[in-house]
Amino acid sequence: MFSLFRSRAVAPVVLGLAAIFAVPSAAAAQAAPTIATPVNYKLPAQSPALPAAPVAKTLTDSGNPSPSVPAALQPFAPVHTLAQPPRSLEAMVASYVDYGDRDEQGECLAKAVYFEARSESLEGQLAVANVVLNRARSGVYPTTICEVVTQPWQFSFIRQGKFPTPDRNSNAWREAAAIAAIAQKDLMQVVPQNVLWYHADYVAPSWGRRLTRVAQIGAHIFYN
Repeated sequence: MFSLFRSRAVAPVVLGLAAIFAVPSAAAAQAAPTIATPVNYKLPAQSPALPAAPVAKTLTDSGNPSPSVPAALQPFAPVHTLAQPPRSLEAMVASYVDYGDRDEQGECLAKAVYFEARSESLEGQLAVANVVLNRARSGVYPTTICEVVTQPWQFSFIRQGKFPTPDRNSNAWREAAAIAAIAQKDLMQVVPQNVLWYHADYVAPSWGRRLTRVAQIGAHIFYN
């Protein structure tokens, strides 16, 4: 009696434990989801170190740079970035070739470029404009563009302190005016700020021997 009672009492417990620890059937094993083995991302000792993720800075709505964030975490198409690809001089001239907001000083600079370098490349024209502006900022020459250009014995196209009349309908004038705007806005510098002199390569002025030759752009040689 005791044995039967004990066996009957123990049977549910045994069955319960069997249900807990039972091996699943083949059908149950097929229905169970597969758990992938975690991937070990540790690099082998001989592998080279990965480069740091590039950092991109974006402008916030207030115009201030946002904190540095890895480029990989940036939005797919940021609206603004601090680093913009540099524009070519040709592209800038195309943007300013019909630029009409030119004051008296800009007019004098455009005329200087036109009469001194209209047969030169865009870089050669910009170099002449840079020299005129360098002189006006140097403290050695007059402080305005017009005074620099009309200073006696400086620019050969000036006659009695006056400018000749440019052909304002020509492409050469439109390019010269665009170059003057680019130079005045400090968008590009072809020669350094300490370059204050230049001359054509078919002459050899004595003062050139006392200065340091910096570059030759087209037919003009530049000195500091």
